[in-house]
Formats: sequence, C-alpha cells, structure tokens
Amino acid sequence: MIGHRGGIANAWRRVSTRFLPFADAASTELPLSQLLRLSLFQVTVGMATALLIGTLNRVMIVEMGVSAWLVSLMVGLPVLVAPFRAMVGFRSDTHRSVLGWRRVPYVWFGTLMQFGGLAIMPFALILLSGDSRAPMWVGTASAALAFLLVGLGLQTTQTAGLALAADLAPTDSRPRVVALMYVMLLAGTVLSGVVFGLLLDNFSQLRLIQVVQGAALLTMVLNVIALWKQEARHPNLTNPVRDRPSFRNAWSAFAKQRNACRYLVALGLGTAAFSMQDVILEPYGGEILHLSVAATTALTAITALGALAAFALAARWLRRGVDPYRVAAVGAMAGLLAFSCVIFAEPLASPAMFRCGAWLIGFGGGLFSVGTLTAAMGLESTLLTGLALGAWGAVQATSYGVALALGGAVRDTVSDLAVRGALGPGLVSQATGYSFVYHLELCLLFATLIALGPLVRSTRPTHSVCPPPKFGLATLPG
Repeated sequence: MIGHRGGIANAWRRVSTRFLPFADAASTELPLSQLLRLSLFQVTVGMATALLIGTLNRVMIVEMGVSAWLVSLMVGLPVLVAPFRAMVGFRSDTHRSVLGWRRVPYVWFGTLMQFGGLAIMPFALILLSGDSRAPMWVGTASAALAFLLVGLGLQTTQTAGLALAADLAPTDSRPRVVALMYVMLLAGTVLSGVVFGLLLDNFSQLRLIQVVQGAALLTMVLNVIALWKQEARHPNLTNPVRDRPSFRNAWSAFAKQRNACRYLVALGLGTAAFSMQDVILEPYGGEILHLSVAATTALTAITALGALAAFALAARWLRRGVDPYRVAAVGAMAGLLAFSCVIFAEPLASPAMFRCGAWLIGFGGGLFSVGTLTAAMGLESTLLTGLALGAWGAVQATSYGVALALGGAVRDTVSDLAVRGALGPGLVSQATGYSFVYHLELCLLFATLIALGPLVRSTRPTHSVCPPPKFGLATLPG
C-alpha cells in the first residue's frame, strides 16, 4: 500500500506545473500548502455570500413570507459598508501593535463579526417573519443588525486577508496569488450554495437555525486554520510610537499615482456594465424567449465557459507582454457584441443567439476582470498594499451591488411603463424593460472604453532582459 502511494506521488511530481492548477502561484517563500490554507478565508466569505444572496433570499420570500422589497433591502445592506474597504486596508497597513501583527487583527475581528451576525441571524429572521409576539420593528432592527454584521465582517476579512496574501507572496507571483484567492471565493460560493440548498430542502425553522449557525461555526474554524502561523511579527512596522499618516494624506498620495483615479473609474464602469444583467438574464430567457428552467439554468455554465476561454486568451496575451489595459479594453468590446446579441435575440426569436450572447458576456467579463486585476497590482504603493487592494475591492463591490439593484429596478419600472402604453404603441411589451437595461449596459461599456483609452495609449512597452511574469490558471478571477 505504501509503495502504491509512493508511486502515485512520484507520478504527480513528473507532471509539469503547467498542468497542475494553482501550482504556478506557489513559490519558495509561499509554498502551495500554506497558500491553499490561507485561501480558506475566501471560502468562508463565499459561504456567507451564498447564504445571504442565494439561500436566505429565497427562504425569506417563499417559506417565511417576508415582503420582497424588505428582503432586497436587507440583502443590500452589506453593500453599504463596501466603500469602507479602502479605510480597512489602510488601517491594516498602518496598524499599531506591540504584538507586531498588521493583518491578523483585522481578519480576526472580521471573523468575529461574521460569526456574530450569522449566530443571531436565524432568530432575527423568525422575528422578521412575524412568527412571534415581539413588535415588528424588533424583527426589522435585529435582521438589519445581523446582515450588517455579516457584511462588515466579510468585507473586513477579505480586504485584510488579501493584503496578507500579497504581503506573503513574492512580487512576481503576487497577482496570481490574489487571483487564486478569488477563485477560492467562487468555489466557496458555488459549493456552499449547493450544500445549503440540499440541507434546507425540507424547510423548518429549526433546520434554518441549525444550518445558519453551523455556517457561523464553520466560518470560525476555517478562518482560524487559515490564519494559523501565517503572518510573521514586524515590530518595526507596528511600533506604537511610530508615526502614522492620516488616511486623507495616504489616499491623496495614492490618488496622485499616474492613472490611479482613471483606472478606478474605468473599473467601476466596467464592473457595473457586466453586472447589471445578473438578476435579469435568466428571467429574460424564460419570460421573453420561453426557455425552460433547465435551459435558463444552463446559462451559468455557458457564461463560465466563456470566462474560461477568455482566461486562456488573456494568459497567452499577458505572457507575450500585452498591456493589461488593452486586454480589459478588448473585454469591453466583446461585451458590446454580447449585449447586442442578447437584444436581437428577442425580435429574431433566436435562443441560439441568446446563448451566444451569454457566452460572450462571460468571455468579455473574463477579459475585463483579468486585465483590470493585473493592472491593479501595478497601482500598489510601498507598504500600502492594503490601501490599493481596499480601493480595488471597494470600487468593485460597490459597483456590483449598485448595478444589481439598478438592473432589477430599471427593468420593473420601464416594463410597467411600456405595458401601460406610456412609451408608445410600438413598445408595448414586457421585453422593453429588459432591452432598456441591456442598452444601458452598452452605454456603460462605451463609457468604459472612453476611460480606458488614455490608459492604453499612455502605456509604453518596456524593454527588459527578463521574461514577462507567468500567468496561469491561478490568475483566473472570481
């Protein structure tokens, strides 16, 4: 038996690292085992995201009878704390502590907030559903507190955790390490969503309490494992008497970096452009093109395949030294074609064109994500990794949340006006609301290209004897 295992291990050693997922993100300073253990905090963030946006969203509306507008408000509360990620990152950069840790305290307190929010959430939801003698405002306030705690906790944990990963990784592999963290976020979200769905198949309030509080306990356990002996102590960086710059001065210095503000504007516009369709793409296929539930569910896989194709192409380009801003711009142009296909699928009654558009959405979004992620690593200031990643995360999360909310609201408003004939007899159709959102996304993509244009032009190829950094599967964004 031992010889058999040894043979398998030797066979794996002979496999090129090009064919081993994430192997190219590891280094001598940060071995793969340590890197994968650190990435567990992203799994817990994905688990909380799946629970809030996916599982509890449906449970609150269907099984518990909570109003849809109130559910949307509760689910959107964590987005309110997203803009503070830059502050969290900066505070972890300049943290004062006699213990010598900068990132660990923020990941730990973020974990505690996640745990606390998840621990009280099922009871708060029961109060919110009206299944108690408590006044209604008590349920609303307690549910809002639970969602805010989870949101603040996962934003804090993710920002400081990514900064810790960037600290531990060598400069040349840092973009791939951070990207691997987002792959783990995606894996945690998908796996948790499936598990939560199976566990809550036979719904009861007791089962809800067990599942959500089990998630709270698992969050604590996985994050402790992720943090164990990861960050070395740096007394010189955390000396309590050490001068610490103000956030305003640090942000001003960061914003004065060449192209920093323009990059963040382009990132926000592009993220919103590719995210606004998330909540209406499947309903569009079902309501307008009359696709089955199985057919619309398959759109997720189609979009993911497009993203994988984009990754393969981006990997080839970046290995050849192509400017990451140019990669992001090509992704935005692919998005223009994608939403055009989706729009024309309705008048042509073509599900095939609709699926092609969904594939191109994943493809364009993948190129845009890979390009902007790679460019983000070039915005880092000395010892201000947390601030740079916090700004990146704040813009992405805020744009994503706002785009999701606007996508559904704009579709409902325009569809209602169209059906009532307020927009003219030629637009009396439920498809009008969907089409308006897709046209709005086209406008956002054009604005993204306008913002990216000077960034591409201002980038000059540098002649170096060193080959461009490797870019492998670990660089696939979440």
